[in-house]
Amino acid sequence: MPTRREFVGNVLAGAAALAVTGTFASRRVLGANDRIRLGLIGAGGRGQEIFKTALQCPHTEAAAVADVYTRRLDEVKAFAPQIKTYQDFRKLLDDKSVDAVLIATPQHQHVLNFVPAIQAGKDVYQEKTMAFNPDHAKRMRRAFQGSGRVVQIGIQSTSSDAVERAREFLSPEKMGTITAIHTHHFRNAPYGGWKRAIPADCDPQHVDWPGFQGEAKQYPFDPNRVINWRFYWDYDGGNVYENMVHQVGFWYKLLGLKIPARVTMTGGNYLSPEMECPDTMDVAMSQSENLLFTWNSMFGNNYFGEGDDLVLGNKGTILRDDRDQIRYEPQDKPGAAKPADASARKAADIVGGGDATQAHLQNFFDCMRSRKEPNCPFEIGFRSAIACYMAITSYRENRPVRWNEKAEEVV
Repeated sequence: MPTRREFVGNVLAGAAALAVTGTFASRRVLGANDRIRLGLIGAGGRGQEIFKTALQCPHTEAAAVADVYTRRLDEVKAFAPQIKTYQDFRKLLDDKSVDAVLIATPQHQHVLNFVPAIQAGKDVYQEKTMAFNPDHAKRMRRAFQGSGRVVQIGIQSTSSDAVERAREFLSPEKMGTITAIHTHHFRNAPYGGWKRAIPADCDPQHVDWPGFQGEAKQYPFDPNRVINWRFYWDYDGGNVYENMVHQVGFWYKLLGLKIPARVTMTGGNYLSPEMECPDTMDVAMSQSENLLFTWNSMFGNNYFGEGDDLVLGNKGTILRDDRDQIRYEPQDKPGAAKPADASARKAADIVGGGDATQAHLQNFFDCMRSRKEPNCPFEIGFRSAIACYMAITSYRENRPVRWNEKAEEVV
């Protein structure tokens, strides 16, 4: 078996060749009642959650799971006893009976999982944030273009009832000219609720440490980096990558927004000293469509909750809460500002609600059969990932950043 470094080089060469030839390993055509055999790459908390949800969808079957940490393999085997387990995800991809993979690894690994999965002829459900940086995003795009693969990005709200309901209101007659979108995400939880205890078996005997690090900066084995990877810039983009991306992706889809022209992010880490990423932040994205998209977040107060996106036009306002409920308020309505209490909110025009993960996965499986584009296609993942990367680059470099559309680079 090649070394990790050799493998990365092979992936890049293979992706380039595939972009030209458009050929892949053969795979079966799925009929309406054929069982879809699923592989999971990355079996942490979110990975297990989406895998269990996927197995609740009709005509699906657990085939294989891969994770660098053997404890995670044992955890999946507890609810899927017949499943094949691998520490090296490449062995999972070698299994031609696997129709699709769900990728839920730390975000710095996404490109390393996605490209060879496409290369192996698998359809892919890729958890957000799709790509860690623009280079990764472009490598993933080269592999995807012309592949014929179905790719669904894990922004599940794009499969909620809120999409069609919001579209009902997104007309010039109801909204007029939209010049601002304001979104937020507030928690009163140290470290955003992400801090995890380190199990006793999180050691080099049970963790493929080179496999975990991938292309990131190399360190001696550190169990905290394995368990609490969200704390480190090497592997994550903090709450921008964890939650802002959901709100960005939803409205980028609904409004057809491009990568922002200019982004500024400010903030700091005031309550979470073990985490490199900020716990309080404001993001302002100047869109070329002549509107300002803002997002703010903190982990020290939850007065505003985790939702309430506002799309602001000179004729009306669309509001979406954290349960994907939608309501519309016309500008000419007296007291059109946010209702003062819960009863007023319930009286408004509301639809939807709840986690749309199962609907999102079902849409992915439906598109595997029909070969149609899913609800959150690759392009939405690409644009939302770049927007989020621009935000954390602005924060880390303490300056506004711009998107050079021609060169596809952050400057």
